[in-house]
Amino acid sequence: MSDVTTTDLYEVTMAMSYLREDMRAPATFSLFVRDLPPGRGFLVTAGLESALDFLAGSRVERDDVERFADALHRPVRDLEPLLGLRFEGEVRAVPEGRVVFAGEPLLEVTAPLPQAQLVETYLLNQLCHQTAVASKAARCVLAAAGRAVVDFSLRRTHGPWAGLQAARLGALVGFAGTSNVAAATSLGVPASGTMAHSYIEAFPGEEEAFRAFARCHPGPVTFLVDTYDTEQGVRIAARVLAELRRGPGCAIRLDSGDLDALSRRARALLDAAGLPDVRIVASGGLDEYGVDRLVRAGAPIDVYAVGTKVGVAADAPNLDAAYKLVEYDGRPVMKLSSAKVTAPGRKQVFRRPGRPDVIALAAEEAPDRACPLLLTSMRDGRRTGAPDDWRAGRERFREDLAGLPGPARRIEDPEPVRPVRSQALGRLTASVRADIEARRGPERRAAPPEPAHRSSAAFSLPGH
Repeated sequence: MSDVTTTDLYEVTMAMSYLREDMRAPATFSLFVRDLPPGRGFLVTAGLESALDFLAGSRVERDDVERFADALHRPVRDLEPLLGLRFEGEVRAVPEGRVVFAGEPLLEVTAPLPQAQLVETYLLNQLCHQTAVASKAARCVLAAAGRAVVDFSLRRTHGPWAGLQAARLGALVGFAGTSNVAAATSLGVPASGTMAHSYIEAFPGEEEAFRAFARCHPGPVTFLVDTYDTEQGVRIAARVLAELRRGPGCAIRLDSGDLDALSRRARALLDAAGLPDVRIVASGGLDEYGVDRLVRAGAPIDVYAVGTKVGVAADAPNLDAAYKLVEYDGRPVMKLSSAKVTAPGRKQVFRRPGRPDVIALAAEEAPDRACPLLLTSMRDGRRTGAPDDWRAGRERFREDLAGLPGPARRIEDPEPVRPVRSQALGRLTASVRADIEARRGPERRAAPPEPAHRSSAAFSLPGH
């Protein structure tokens, strides 16, 4: 099935109507997150690369028209005006890995109206899911405070593709590896894995299991020690590891119980056996909250394996994101619905060292020492450069993360950072609102004014 048909039905019905009415003038749509989810002080933008791949190959073929007609229970000939429709527009977007805030456009599409409308659902799908997971993973990196974090999420993600994305997004924000073999081999991410409890149970005892595993794998090994009695498992693992003399890189894994207390006891036993270089890996329902508690307690854990809660962004699995028309045929437009007022016009976001971001009009000059976040990544339906590698995104994330204020970086009760709007955008918003209300007539009921965005924390983010 073509990706073009991976859309909501109303995108098709609107595109058909636009074509019938010959409404093909350029339209700009802005994709942004209205408010951060609870427990988030920032987001990490992701999903742009797969969105650009989709747009570059977006074209309505004969079988797509037939599927649209089938969905609408209409003759194929009624849907034929869509045949051959492809994306030929411009995309300006925030590159993957950058820290972003509520209200800031992550992406703006400018294309003939039917084209820009038809791609809405797919773009929201890609950017919302991946930004949510990347932001959750980024908080795990923060919580780990320099300790390694690896992705164990594949078995719990919502499908294999989501698992591949989760592994990539973990790498994007600094994870040290993934258990996902497909992701490791296709993305160049280090593969990481140990053994399951079933492996231990298949042998007469833990020592037999550990020795068999070591015979099969001549390099560094990691032994799972909590299948029966954790302390006894550590003692057996220490004895086997001491005899193997494999050198650095070996580890034990704790997967259940009081990870703080067990890691302390395990560390003492390993050190007593002359194995100070054997690392301790912890797993078992961890996310940034669990990691943060363990790190703050001083648990001697070297590697944190996170899976279920991170791969599905369990505490904030969705974003309040929107893809809204802001300009059509050179005319700025806006929405006045209560609590969902939008700002008109094509935009730019300027990042200023030591000061809040500014959401401005695209034509405005950059404030002093500011850099634009929205960069042109597609023109005339074609990428403006080579696909962006996740490693480049990781560097952007590292630089942005270093500039976040402390309150926004907190794991518990973070303070979201708010951008401000430029005076020019404020004036345009007031003008367009007044024009709409004048056209609505004297009986209109004006929507309540939109609250101004104010910064709740001072911050500094490097420019690019």
